[in-house]
Order: sequence, then structure tokens, then C-alpha cells
Amino acid sequence: MGSIDVERKTTGWAAGDPSGALTSYTYDLRSTGPEDAYIRVLCCGICHSDLHQMKNDLGMSHYPMVPGHEVVGDVLEVGSEVTGLRAGDRVGVGVLVGCCRNCTPCKSDIEQYCSKKIWSYNDVYTDGKPTQGGFAGEMVVHQKFLVKIPDGMTSEQAAPLLCAGVTVYSPLNHFGLKQSGMRGGILGLGGVGHMGVKIAKAMGHHVTVISSSDRKREEALDHLGADAYLVSSDETGMKEAADSLDYIIDTVPVFHPLEPYLSLLKLDGKLILLGVINTPLQFLTPVVMIGRKVITGSFIGSMKETKEMLDFCEEKGISSQIEVIKMDYINTAFERLEKNDVRYRFVVDVAGSKLD
Repeated sequence: MGSIDVERKTTGWAAGDPSGALTSYTYDLRSTGPEDAYIRVLCCGICHSDLHQMKNDLGMSHYPMVPGHEVVGDVLEVGSEVTGLRAGDRVGVGVLVGCCRNCTPCKSDIEQYCSKKIWSYNDVYTDGKPTQGGFAGEMVVHQKFLVKIPDGMTSEQAAPLLCAGVTVYSPLNHFGLKQSGMRGGILGLGGVGHMGVKIAKAMGHHVTVISSSDRKREEALDHLGADAYLVSSDETGMKEAADSLDYIIDTVPVFHPLEPYLSLLKLDGKLILLGVINTPLQFLTPVVMIGRKVITGSFIGSMKETKEMLDFCEEKGISSQIEVIKMDYINTAFERLEKNDVRYRFVVDVAGSKLD
């Protein structure tokens, strides 16, 4: 048997317009192809980029839209050509569900940079059906974009790692910043930022959290284990920290000046942008030139890096700090997320929620 030609429906919670309000929505799933797995969603994390998509901040949204790209589920059924997965396996689904498999990035195992990548929601699959995300009962996903969840992780703890975790791990891996003894900065202490602190510390780095206020100092130092805390408006502290960091992971998803943070970098230091920002950023070129500093970006991570990151987190005992909610609380959760009122990631208990 190749594909499993069974017409299936599922129910999720979808945004119907740029207001971003989610309501129950029943829709058809695409057919399960020979290389696909049909999965039952257990839980799904809430990411700040979901807000951008739901509210059409980037001008590319299509409705109805079921968000969610930090998905953990159980495999219910696999196509005939699926290898390494079977019914009952617990798997994760991240930001992507498709790629061309022929371009240079795909052949280099960095398929997240494929120009024909297919997003897990707000996109169109190769069969013409819209992709829908993990705030739903079931999904159909190609085996390439599924990763087994380690036995030692709970589903709720694993979910945010599929975006927030690998988004931090990938640039540290790619730019050669994994070795012990590095001095790193984490700008912004939200869902991605708190994973940045944990992963960098587990790699043996000296970690400075950089924030706009003193409000999260105790959390950063006492609960997350950061070595130092720097308030960006503290001119004396910023001056004392100049030329001290090998890299800064910039997770801030709104407009902010770059010059104050570039001054913190050593010679050849890297400012790595991870936040999705829909307005242009500005900086003065001498700040970069004098010190041969680099402003760069990174986009999630590959499936290979996702597996590496999950294994690393299991080995080091790293987990995300989460607040588990039911689906009927999701709109309130997004309102709180907009106000930065979460420590540090909401995870929706999809399997335990009433969806219809």
C-alpha cells in the first residue's frame, strides 16, 4: 500500500481574520502519503511568531489559519515507505513540513533555508491543500520533518524545544560557539531567551542576560543560572561591559537600537538576530567596522540539528519552563504573551482539551 486514501477530518482552533481571535474550526486533512505519518497531537507550544502570523503583521497571512509549530504527538499510522517510525512512537513537529529536497541547502542538511520550504501552517502543501498547525487534534506530516522525542522528556517540556530550543542551538552550532569558556549575552528573557541561557550554560559558557529593566534579575540569576545581569539603560554597567562578549543572541521581537549591544562585543564578536521584526533596524557602520563585528541572523534549525539539540538537552537535563493550559484559555494566553506575561512558554494540552 502506498498512500492511505482515507478522507479524514480534524478540529482545531483557527484565526479567521487579522484580529487573531481563535475559534473552533473543522477541516479536511490531506491524504496520508507513502512517506507520511498520521499523528494525534498531544500538546503544542505557543510562540511569539504565532502572533505575527495570526495578526498578519508580515502581510502574508491566509485565513482560516490554525497556528502552532511546537507540536508533540503520537504516531497513529504510517505510510508504506516510512522508515524508523511506527505507530505508538512519540514525535515532534516544528516550523517546517516540507522542502524541495534538491537545492543546495536541502542537500547540505540545512533545509530550513530552502527557497521552497513549506511552513507547518499558513502555507500550501504540494497537493494544493493549506497547511494547518498543531492547535488541532491530528496532523499528517512527512517523515523527514518528524523527530522522535527522547524517552526521558515529558511531552509538554519537549514541545518548546522544537522551536525555541533549536533556534538557539543552531547558531551556536553553526558559528562555532559551542566550546566551553565562551562569554555570551542573551538579549531578551522570553521563551527563546530563557532557553538560550540554559543551553549556553550547559555548554560551559559565561552567560550575561541583557534586559531593558531590572525586573527579571532574580529570575535570570537565581532560577536560570545566568552569571551576570545587565540593564541596557544602565550607562555605567554597559560601559564596564564593553568589549566583553564573544556573541549576543538577540531574541527581542520588536524594534530596538543595535548600537548599545554592538559595543558589548569583543573583536570579531557576533550579534545574532533571532527575533521576527517587521520594521527596519538601524545602526552606524563604524560601530561594526571598528572591531570587525558581525551582525547576522539565524532561522530555526535543521532536522539534523533538532535531533542533536534534543539529545543534548536530554543528556544535560535541560527542560523549558512552561505554563500548561487548555485550549479554551488560548486567546487569553495570547493576550498575556503580547504583554510578556508568561514564564516562559505556554504549552497547550491539546489532547486534554475540548476542541469542538
